[in-house]
Amino acid sequence: MRFIVSTSTLLKHLQAVSGALSSSAVLPILENFLFEIKDGGNLVISATDLQTSMITSLAVESKEGGKIAVPSKILLDTLKTLPEQPIAFSVDEQTYAIEISAGDGKYKLSGENGEDFPKIPVVENASTVNLPASVLAEAINKTIFAVSNDELRPAMTGVFCQLSPQNITFVATDAHKLVRYRRTDAKADSATSFILPKKALNLLKSSLPSEDLNVSIEYNSTSAFFKFGNINLICRLVDERYPDYDAVIP
Repeated sequence: MRFIVSTSTLLKHLQAVSGALSSSAVLPILENFLFEIKDGGNLVISATDLQTSMITSLAVESKEGGKIAVPSKILLDTLKTLPEQPIAFSVDEQTYAIEISAGDGKYKLSGENGEDFPKIPVVENASTVNLPASVLAEAINKTIFAVSNDELRPAMTGVFCQLSPQNITFVATDAHKLVRYRRTDAKADSATSFILPKKALNLLKSSLPSEDLNVSIEYNSTSAFFKFGNINLICRLVDERYPDYDAVIP
């Protein structure tokens, strides 16, 4: 497996998804990025902590496909020291050794088998709603400060989203303060509700583009899938019943 890419482009894409990495001592492979070459020249980069995953893709020069798990910290630190230039990655698919050639320098890393990387969930039986990025960013900013950190009450550790054909409502509470943010200019085809975890919302908040793109949100009973630009964010929903917040609003 071999490909050539620009340092700044690769670094920008890696930083966009690095928030989903885990520093799990239990599964060391979660500290890696998964690099996968698809369709002759499309590099797909994935990062996950099993609850939240992020995927991005970029065009590279490559003649063959393949996948490899690359240690994230050492790769990010190396790229930050390099000036803007094309760099070549060569991967030995038997030993998972990675050689990076940049100008006159050569760097060697030891990767891991890409097949051992956890499978990223795919969309199944999902419903879809589209929101402008500005609406979603505003909703997160207006509610995330009230989310609880109390692990004993898992329902409150996320933002409750209620979708209906009339409006979309976002609710957060930590039992001391409660915020309800409602938009009547955004609607869904059918009524439903789910709880989005705090980590996924923080990642969304930092990666949503400043220009007003459309964000496609697909959701099923277990996960939510956000797509915007060339970034996909997948998160497992909080599987709890949200408190009846209407009862405490006078």
